[in-house]
Amino acid sequence: MKVGDLRVWWIPQVPMEPFAVPVATVAEGVKVLAVLAEYDRFQLAHNIKPDFSNVGGLERWRADDGSAVAGWEDWYDEATGEDDPAEWLSSMAVQS
Repeated sequence: MKVGDLRVWWIPQVPMEPFAVPVATVAEGVKVLAVLAEYDRFQLAHNIKPDFSNVGGLERWRADDGSAVAGWEDWYDEATGEDDPAEWLSSMAVQS
């Protein structure tokens, strides 16, 4: 891993273990999260899953959290503090 690498994590049925998918950009992460959510909605609507409780998010690799330990952390924009990647993308589009 290198600092700034991104991945989407998803739990299709809480309390399962999450799975993770590497993504290249925040926009790609937002798209993957939307696709996963829509897929779960589709399965519910067509009685493939009787119910579900899902959750997911975007993470980035950090070098050190102050304890000299590298690892994954929830994504947020350092400049604005925004921690919702979809909201951040929308605000970036408005500014363009």
